[in-house]
Amino acid sequence: MAPFPDNDRRPAGNSHAAPGAPARPAAAAPPRQPAAALLAFAAYLFDLDGVLTSTARIHARCWKQVFDELLRARAASGAFVPFTAADYQRFVDGKPRFDGVRSFLASRGIRLPEQSPAGTDADSVASVAEHKDALVAQAIAAGEAQAYPGSVAFVRWLRAAGRRAAVVSSSHHAPLVLGKTGLDGYFDAVVSGADMDREHIAGKPAPDIYLYAARCLAVAPSSAVVIEDALSGVAAGRAGGFGLVIGVARRHDAQALRDNGAGLVVGDLAELLPALSAPPEAPKP
Repeated sequence: MAPFPDNDRRPAGNSHAAPGAPARPAAAAPPRQPAAALLAFAAYLFDLDGVLTSTARIHARCWKQVFDELLRARAASGAFVPFTAADYQRFVDGKPRFDGVRSFLASRGIRLPEQSPAGTDADSVASVAEHKDALVAQAIAAGEAQAYPGSVAFVRWLRAAGRRAAVVSSSHHAPLVLGKTGLDGYFDAVVSGADMDREHIAGKPAPDIYLYAARCLAVAPSSAVVIEDALSGVAAGRAGGFGLVIGVARRHDAQALRDNGAGLVVGDLAELLPALSAPPEAPKP
């Protein structure tokens, strides 16, 4: 069971903005996009967790477990305030795990060293991140990751239409999840947390990981679409100057995604399929 209700979509506070993302006025709902507009791009860059697969729920549950353990251990008697859905969406969702640890703990006024002192098991940014990572790996190994049928159908349609596609994820588990869900054969490139570490790529809401994926596919950002469910992710797509940013509103409300950079918002990628009756001519990179 997910730790937070799926309809608990709005981040804490009065603003929908992802921390670190530039502010912008609330956007009006975009007009319905015809198939020609949706497919007038050479490449499609998909976030993994929450867009292609149900693994966002796994990440949320594991973050709650590790943060609640830490908060409970540090709380004075009766002062324990648990990690919430709003905390996950505002401080952690879509970010590399070390950044997520730092961001959430800072919101609670907690500072930890980056690494535990040698020979100790003292709490650190690394120990919290690694504990969460181990819990996620266990859940994936147990078969908890599932692909969303509408997303699979949309990816298949794009590939049949000759479009390039990549998975872009901050998670180190992206290749494993793709293999477990049978999606590993659909993409021209997979950019994961391992690539971010090796290439020193900044995490979302910075656009760097999406710009790197576009280079992997040899397309200009203006010729590519970013598809995201996280506020930090749609903010990254907007900041990178991509041709279109599609928000998938499984956990956030549509307006929050628009406020952070989505030009088109759907509840599931299957909603786009009825408009896609016949592939248009292949676009130029």
